[in-house]
Parts: sequence; C-alpha cells; structure tokens
Amino acid sequence: MRRTALLAAAATLLGTLAAAPAAHADRPHGPGARAHGPQVRGLDHCTATDTGSLACRFDVAPGTYDVTLVLGGDEAGSTAVTGETRRALLAETVTGAGERVRRSFTVDVRDPEGEPTGPTGSPGLDLVLGGSAPRVTALRVTPARDARRLFLVGDSTVCDQPGDPYSGWGQLLPARLRSGIAVANHADSGESTVTFLENPALFDRVEAAIRPGDPVLIQLAHNDKQTDAATYRANLTTLVERVRARRGSPVLVTPIVRRWFNADGTLDNGTALLVNGLGVDHPAEVRALAATLGTPLVDLTALTRARVEELGPEASKALYLTSEKRDNTHTSVRGATEYAALVAAELRTRGILPKRLLR
Repeated sequence: MRRTALLAAAATLLGTLAAAPAAHADRPHGPGARAHGPQVRGLDHCTATDTGSLACRFDVAPGTYDVTLVLGGDEAGSTAVTGETRRALLAETVTGAGERVRRSFTVDVRDPEGEPTGPTGSPGLDLVLGGSAPRVTALRVTPARDARRLFLVGDSTVCDQPGDPYSGWGQLLPARLRSGIAVANHADSGESTVTFLENPALFDRVEAAIRPGDPVLIQLAHNDKQTDAATYRANLTTLVERVRARRGSPVLVTPIVRRWFNADGTLDNGTALLVNGLGVDHPAEVRALAATLGTPLVDLTALTRARVEELGPEASKALYLTSEKRDNTHTSVRGATEYAALVAAELRTRGILPKRLLR
C-alpha cells in the first residue's frame, strides 16, 4: 500500500514536471568534462525515485552555486530540498492548489562533499527534491562566484554526518540562510583543537579558501579531553589569528551540551557542560578568550543547556540519539534542526550576518 502511494506521488510529480517549461542544460563535452558555462538548467537533470522524490545531479566543478526553484503546481504540495551529504537546503514549503512560489539558496560544492577526512562522495552537485508532497515546476542552477561563504570548523556535533540517524547542527544550518551565502561545513568527526591544526586536510584547507569578510565559526571542545587549558587557549587563539590574517571574521562558539542530567533535573555537572579530564572548563575558556580577543561569541552551551533543561529528562531524549544509540552527545535530525535555529538566531542578533541573508 505504501509503495503504491509513493509511486502515485512520483507520477504526480512527473506530471507537474512534464507541464513545466522545458529546461535545457549546458552539458559538458569530452571525457570527464565538467560544466563551467554561465548557466546550468535543471529539471532535465532529475529523475523520479520510488520514494516520491526527485533526484537531481549536475556535473559542475567545485564552487558556489545559486539554486532557484519554482514550487507548486495544479495540486497542493509540500516540498523540501536536501543535497550533497544530507544537507538541509530548503525547509519544507507548503503550496496550495494552483499556487506557485519562488525559492532560492546558495550551495557550496566541494570535494570531498562531506567531512574533510570522510568519503569523497559523488562529483558535482546532487539535490533531492522531496518533502511530503513535492511539487516543482522549475529549477535552475547557476554559478555564484561572488557569493560569501560561512565556514564551520568543528567536530561530529557540527559536521555533515553521512548516515542516519546522526545529524550535525551545521548540516541543518543551510536551510536557515537565503541565497547570497553558502555554508562551507569543514567540521570533521573526532577532531580537537590539536588535530584540526595538525592535519593539512582540515584548517589549512579552510584558511586557503577564506575571502575577506567570510565568517568562520569555530566550535571545538568535545574531543579536547586531555588538552590542558594553556594549550586549548593557544590553539583557539591560533585559529582566530589565522582567520584574521586572511581578513575573515572569526566567531567562537561554545560546545553543545551533553544530555547528562543530575537527580534535580539540571545539567549542572562536568560531563554535561564539557569539563574535561584535566578539569578544563571548555565553555568558560571559550567565553573568556572571546572577550580577550574581541571576537563575537555564540554561547551555544548556555543556549542548548536551557533547551535541554526546559524539556527535561524524558522529552529531551528526542534531541539526541538516546533511544536509538544510547548516545547523549550526538543529535538527531530534530536536535540538529533546533540547534541550527539557535545558531542562526545568534548570527542575526549579534550582527554576524545581515538579516537579508537569513530566513
């Protein structure tokens, strides 16, 4: 029964596409050629899947690209867009029967497409036009060479996680941004301030890509389990100074909390609040360093603590992988979505990004 319904949804979507104006791609020529033309058009790059969504692939070189869609059709719909390594690019958008709306975003295409030390992934740009009832009548992908990038430096709580049920908040952040800026998520599982500086595939690559004015959010703490306070401060200072040397805009971010409750229903303990085995209070160190260096601070520890304590020991399980994996450190899609919203609100409130670039 479920398969029949999904196939019917796919058939409806294909019907919508068939009624749309024809779109032709600037196709590359020759073996291994990649599209670099002024415009790459879209719906003829998409095929229906048996889940009722559309899978689209564009043979483009690494870079930033604007994606513009017209959502809606003769029937009511509800469409969301994901891409690359499970990134949320456009939140579910409802359209009424006969209604059409235009939506756009900017996406960062890189190699590897997910975690810097993870699998390479597929070349080019991959999009999935999904949602509970996807309706798309037009799609266009164009180079956005002058777009800004919002770089993320972090660990597994931030990164583009490759598989369910894991999700990093950086993976859900793109859906909070409008066209004109792309999230370049270079967070990588298992990394600390020490390893992010040591491995040339990590910060060296971020540093080389920073352009003047690009914000660089830095959240590293979960894996600094044996890093002493002086080394931790020195490493974060190095990251900030190297971003500034490229005329980027560093932003220090305190780590998300672990879901580890006291008997009184609070998270007032070292495990939850990221105090390491040497007694280093990571959030406190980050707050103090931000004040010393004059960098903006996103106090995600305080924000996530308030949210987890608000929900309490039982309801907060939905934010983490407590039930699925007995994991109180890594977030579910819901948790990552909520934490990305907290970050986006701070980017707006603190003027790190102009309001016109935020949804």
